[in-house]
Amino acid sequence: MRQDDLYINKIDWISIAIYSVLVIIGWINIYAAVYDDQSVKSIFDFSINSGKQLVWIGTAILLITVIMVADYRLFENLALPLYILFLGFLLITPFFGKEINGQRAWFEIGSFRLQPAEFAKFATALALAKFMERPMFDLSQIKYQVQALVIILLPVAFIMLQPDTGTAMVYSAFFVMLYREGMPQWYYVFGLSFVAVTLLSLGIDNNLYLAIAVGVIILFLILIGKKKIPRIIGLVGIGILIVGYSYSIDYVVSKLPEHQQNRVMVLFNPNIDPLGVGWNVTQSKIAIGSGGFFGKGYLEGTQTKFDFVPEQHTDFIFCTLGEEFGWMGSLVVIVLFSGLLIRLVMLAERQKNRFSRIYGYCVISILLFHFMINIAMTIGLFPVVGIPLPFFSYGGSSLWSFTILLFIFIKLDSHRIQLLSRIG
Repeated sequence: MRQDDLYINKIDWISIAIYSVLVIIGWINIYAAVYDDQSVKSIFDFSINSGKQLVWIGTAILLITVIMVADYRLFENLALPLYILFLGFLLITPFFGKEINGQRAWFEIGSFRLQPAEFAKFATALALAKFMERPMFDLSQIKYQVQALVIILLPVAFIMLQPDTGTAMVYSAFFVMLYREGMPQWYYVFGLSFVAVTLLSLGIDNNLYLAIAVGVIILFLILIGKKKIPRIIGLVGIGILIVGYSYSIDYVVSKLPEHQQNRVMVLFNPNIDPLGVGWNVTQSKIAIGSGGFFGKGYLEGTQTKFDFVPEQHTDFIFCTLGEEFGWMGSLVVIVLFSGLLIRLVMLAERQKNRFSRIYGYCVISILLFHFMINIAMTIGLFPVVGIPLPFFSYGGSSLWSFTILLFIFIKLDSHRIQLLSRIG
């Protein structure tokens, strides 16, 4: 058997097939989101978003071709140069980027825009894999934890200069990969506790109730454990910190930009201003709910036709799917995403090379974060933060970046036999 035949047989065609189906479904939904029966235009018309997205899909195929024919060792060799390059792009974007909705996050090239922060995700994933593949790298040690966190937080800091809170949040997804690679569990206990206290503080009108609950829990822990002074002091100190933090939440939220304050308020009280700050989420939920079990039919969505949901072809593309294809259509897409993520976990676990495994889990982490947050955002379970649905939402930057992210891993997986000599 020729070497080329062996390589082709090792490509994971299942992942490629799921990717292709998601891109096609996304494309036809982008057309539905901009469809106007008063002035019908073809889905291939380059003057509307579906036509432009077709150009991005075509160029994405070219990117896939380049990735799949390139030497698999190239991605490891270019990991650090690419990371430094995109850090540079992120640094200059706030000064030279085009301002849209108060953010300087895009470079404009003719009628197209590119968002460096999207591409920085795969560059950060490669850099993390490169740093962490070293045999001595051990996440149980503080110095290696700091190295990994610096690699993640540098692009976050530059993205916040734009400012783009939603995209910056995506980098927290890398903690899924860090958990797989041995990051101490107490980080996650602390992080989840932090999130829980934040949500409770925002959701409860009177923080006194939360303070009483914390006091009861601390007292219970003191009573059931060893009555040692250092332990008691530690538990009391933790309780005081939690209560103090809960009382500071309102002050912190008051210092956020007004549009971010509004998003937080809408999350906990969707009906606070249904014609104002709560409009997007309210209309998105109406669109999804009105689709029923089988949907209204392709191009028959009234919420879509009359532009009730802003940004419906990008951040809120899922509500177009829900309205026109209903619960069944939404389920199909969720199953496809879930199937892709499960497949990628299987691929990552079969890697014998540490670089490939770490990069694979970075891919899984980013796709999982986008998938969960975007859908949660459209049904009112998460604040509106402007995160696209991978392979689905309109936009060249997101489609290109997700495509590059995924296919670099597919390429590495197809050469796992050659990488056996570099077991990490």
